Amino acid sequence: MLDSVGLRPRWLDTPADVVRLTEGVAAVSVGFRHICALTTDGGLKCWGINSSGQLGDGTKGERTAPVDVVALTSGVIAVSAGHWHTCALTTAGGVKCWGGEGGGREGTPVLTPADVRTQGVVDISAGSGHTCALTTVGGVRCWGRNDLGQLGDAMTTDHPEPVDVVGLTSGVAAISSGWGQFGGHTCALTIAGLVKCWGNNDKGQLGDGTKTNRSTPVDVIGFLAHDR
Repeated sequence: MLDSVGLRPRWLDTPADVVRLTEGVAAVSVGFRHICALTTDGGLKCWGINSSGQLGDGTKGERTAPVDVVALTSGVIAVSAGHWHTCALTTAGGVKCWGGEGGGREGTPVLTPADVRTQGVVDISAGSGHTCALTTVGGVRCWGRNDLGQLGDAMTTDHPEPVDVVGLTSGVAAISSGWGQFGGHTCALTIAGLVKCWGNNDKGQLGDGTKTNRSTPVDVIGFLAHDR
């Protein structure tokens, strides 16, 4: 079985070069047991475990060296690797996802990039079967698994297409989605410098002083307006 960085079937205690990626890389994103790299020419290469098609090469075979993501050899400006899926942001502001739960699609894994029905996106973050996008107007939209409220729409119903996060249709500067064994969560940084989180909270990861799952954003203690 591959190690956590997908380089070779053993643990490494010192850095090792990734085959064919010693230069020309603009960004990387680490998922559960796979990694994807954005190249300087706007292409995507992924490696590691691939049991759910999260590498986007049209197969489910593990890869110990980077492979091209089908139809994404250029035109990509950001990538986010989640638990069992991966999503990419294109230069046109569109989003493509692939892998297990397909960034929100139930049933058979999506082995090559598929369009998500959204536009005007400036950033993306993939979690556990869910993905969130930051829009050009500073809003947050999420899609995918929602049993723990990780879409932030005040519901617990899965959505294969993006839905607005309650109270965050504008004013957001950055987002980050996490993943775990039992489900994911997401946090947003507002332009006012506040932090709001929602979703799975079994370990207190939402920072609201409880371990209660939240289907709408809650303020992280210590970042409230009256504490500033």
